[in-house]
Amino acid sequence: MKALVKREHGFGNLEIQEKPEPQAGKDQVKIKVKYAGICGSDIHTYEGHYKVAVPVTLGHEFSGEVVDVGEGVTEFKPGDRVTSETTFYICGECEYCQAGDYNLCNHRKGLGTQQDGGFAKYLVARKDSLHHLPENVSYEDAAMTEPLACTHHAVYKTDVNEGDIVVVIGPGPIGLFTAQVAKSRGAKVIITGLTNDQVRLDKAEELGIDNVVNIQKQDVKEVVNSLTNGYGADVVFECSGAIPAAKQGLDLLRKKGQYAQVGIFPASEIQFDMEKVIQKEIRVVGSRSQKPADWEPSLELINNGSVNATDMITHEFDITQWDEAYKAIKDGDAIKVLLTPVD
Repeated sequence: MKALVKREHGFGNLEIQEKPEPQAGKDQVKIKVKYAGICGSDIHTYEGHYKVAVPVTLGHEFSGEVVDVGEGVTEFKPGDRVTSETTFYICGECEYCQAGDYNLCNHRKGLGTQQDGGFAKYLVARKDSLHHLPENVSYEDAAMTEPLACTHHAVYKTDVNEGDIVVVIGPGPIGLFTAQVAKSRGAKVIITGLTNDQVRLDKAEELGIDNVVNIQKQDVKEVVNSLTNGYGADVVFECSGAIPAAKQGLDLLRKKGQYAQVGIFPASEIQFDMEKVIQKEIRVVGSRSQKPADWEPSLELINNGSVNATDMITHEFDITQWDEAYKAIKDGDAIKVLLTPVD
């Protein structure tokens, strides 16, 4: 079968290779991939900023049909529509695993990073990571469950309540999903971006986000203050990974507000205004990936219409068209790009 493989570290080194079809082992399920989404981390991997266990087939956001099951699998059968968590292996013994926080296991191995992923016709996943698709969730939508689960994880690490004013900085796929999850909690959401984010800001309006602000044309602090009698936002989700955005987020928060860092910065060490954190008694929380408890609620948000995943898909390519997909993303024309396998 053909697979899109990161051959070695550094910029590029991503190529179509012929690989043998994987076979389901004990407690594993073989899946025929229908769609696989391109994540920002796939872009970072392609550009050489994020290191994976090369050589490896990329793709950790996917949906598909079960075609075979290994020994010990009774929960799934051929023909089932499924998606899978990214976790392929955990130690199962550390306190994080015991608490279901697989995303924090030091020995965790993920699909599309340490284990061959979804940019291929078939892949093998562990049965404990699989989820059946609800009736109203299409294969296209299901391929975006993983980024949605990441945003569900972030929102539920904070206290977002009915009527809260929430600011989401960065209108990319993660920001757009975060905004929708926050709205499902009853919050009034402001999402911000720049002029070169116009396609994404327009999409935010289409998705029904309460306030869409281009910060190069409008003062977002004035918008926040007008909605909060000058107190400031209750919660800020920083989804862009831009240092100026982090500084702005702290400034927009009310005293005793909550700041969640979701976006990943280009460098691990950044300047951060701890004076504001101290003087305003801001609660700062980080959010890493997702864990099992985020998946069923995320699928239900799509199933019941609280989150519109379909309208976030702007482009579809097959795995041999990586260059076109990459260009659409880097040019700012794309929001969510899905890849399909080839024979």
